[in-house]
Amino acid sequence: MPPRLQSGAGNVRILVCASCRAAGADPDAPRPGAVLAAGLAQALDTACEASVTVETVECLSVCKRPCTVALAGEGRWTYVYGDLDPKDGVETLLTFARQYRDTHDGIVPWRERADAIRKGVVARIPPIAIASPT
Repeated sequence: MPPRLQSGAGNVRILVCASCRAAGADPDAPRPGAVLAAGLAQALDTACEASVTVETVECLSVCKRPCTVALAGEGRWTYVYGDLDPKDGVETLLTFARQYRDTHDGIVPWRERADAIRKGVVARIPPIAIASPT
C-alpha cells in the first residue's frame, strides 16, 4: 500500500508495522498489521478523511506485541501502541487519531482514551525539532 501523506501541521500519520505476526500464527496468514492498515485505509477513504493518513512500515521493533502502530504529527508527541486488534481496532484507532489531531501537542487526556489505547501504550516520544534546509 503506498503512503497517503499530506503536508501541514494539522495532519496525523498512522504508521502500521506490517512485519509482525502473533506467536504460533500460520506464516502464510496475513500479518495483523497489514489487515489493520487495509481497514484503516478503507475507513479513511470512505470518510474522505484527508487529515489522517496511514502507511505501512517494515518494522517498529515491538515484535512481542504484534499489531503495533505509531501516531505522529508535526510538533506533537509521537505515541507507539501495541497489541491492537487488527479488525476491531480500526474505529478505536481512528477515533484516537482524530482526538490526537485536535490537540495542539498530541497529548489526549488519559480518561478520554479508549481502553485499548490506554492498555496498548508502548512509548511516548517528545516532539523532535527538525531544522529546515537553508
